[in-house]
Amino acid sequence: MFRTFLFFFSFFILTLITGLLLPVWHILGLAGFKKAQRKYSHYVSHYWARALVLAAGIRVTVKGLENIPRDDAVLFVSNHQGNFDIPILLGYINKPKGFLAKIELVKLPVIHSWMQKMGCVFIDRKNLRQSVKAVQKCVEVLKGGQSMVIFPEGTRSKGAEMGEFKKGSLRLVEKVDVPIVPVSINGTYRIMEANNNRIKPGEVTVAVSPPIYPGGFSGEETGDLNSLVRERIAAGLN
Repeated sequence: MFRTFLFFFSFFILTLITGLLLPVWHILGLAGFKKAQRKYSHYVSHYWARALVLAAGIRVTVKGLENIPRDDAVLFVSNHQGNFDIPILLGYINKPKGFLAKIELVKLPVIHSWMQKMGCVFIDRKNLRQSVKAVQKCVEVLKGGQSMVIFPEGTRSKGAEMGEFKKGSLRLVEKVDVPIVPVSINGTYRIMEANNNRIKPGEVTVAVSPPIYPGGFSGEETGDLNSLVRERIAAGLN
């Protein structure tokens, strides 16, 4: 119970602090420092996330960071075990990135503002037209040089077993040729979901696989690309 209280108290205080930092982002924009804006939003979210992981008592081991292309925008494709996947990806993969996130997150004050500034895209899976627009927005973000993260399972598995990828989850790579970096996260479900949403300290491993270049896959072979990415993630979990 103490750990749960400590985490949510830390979440509240840290999020409040990031809210006080928002004007700096706007000042950088008014001064014309667009690249500085991107770096600023990245580092604010990066250290916010690391502090939350520390408050939860999570020990994180990351392997394969050398597999991430340094200068190019990439599409990170990750499995999704629990709520802590997002802060771990933010805090332990030190590359500016946005997320394809569920539309419900727009209701969170401050966090929603920072997500917009990070290049996150919100998707309403119940609305086909809005989903298509969200995918197109992801393409624009990637073409603009910002990396993105997607969870092709569509929702948390809340366990060790990886769910099936949603049909067409990697279709956006037909419109933008960026490296796909498979990411395997193991253990986050034990921190919260396996404990009736109470926080329990634990260990999490993150394995980053070598990039996959989708240029050799045609539109008809998107299913083969899905299978290859899923196999890489599954291998990283083992």
